[in-house]
Amino acid sequence: MARVCQVTGKKPMVGNNVSHANNRTKRRFLPNLQSAVSGWRARTAGCVCRVTNAALRTIDKNGIESVLADLPASGSL
Repeated sequence: MARVCQVTGKKPMVGNNVSHANNRTKRRFLPNLQSAVSGWRARTAGCVCRVTNAALRTIDKNGIESVLADLPASGSL
């Protein structure tokens, strides 16, 4: 399963580990994905989504209905 947020679309980033001697080696910065069960009034059953912590905070602030309305039409959910 890909490490991509289903709401924000955040993906792993690539960067460098830098040692004290300034040696650089490649590394990946992974998004903080959480498995979340979200249910809303339009559906009786909830769905399990892999979303970042930032997306969970957005859902708590704005509500699941507005977040789902703002999703791109890529059909990620």
